Amino acid sequence: MLIGVARADRSGRVTERGLLDALGWPPGHRIDVHPHDGMLVITSARAGQQVVGSRGELPLPASVRQMCAIVPAQPLLLAAIVSHDLLVIHPASTVTRLLTDLHTQVIGGRRVG
Repeated sequence: MLIGVARADRSGRVTERGLLDALGWPPGHRIDVHPHDGMLVITSARAGQQVVGSRGELPLPASVRQMCAIVPAQPLLLAAIVSHDLLVIHPASTVTRLLTDLHTQVIGGRRVG
């Protein structure tokens, strides 16, 4: 698994070329974007509805951005799972929730922050 951080632009595009190179997704590569439990799962798809842009940008449709509360300029955690040919995008709110739960466990159930 490879990790990156990016921000969506006003049009909902995200660029993280290092991860796309690791996945072998060049410009023009077809992908599908699906929301799943507050994150986006992007898979390589021969007949995919979306296409990697000419500068390596991933288009995130407005409907899925809204479902996952992704807003422009918000940091996003990207995880490329190369062995499964997919990319998972986690909004900052999801990462914060997961880390809060983990840190609560670490300190023995006392609430953090």
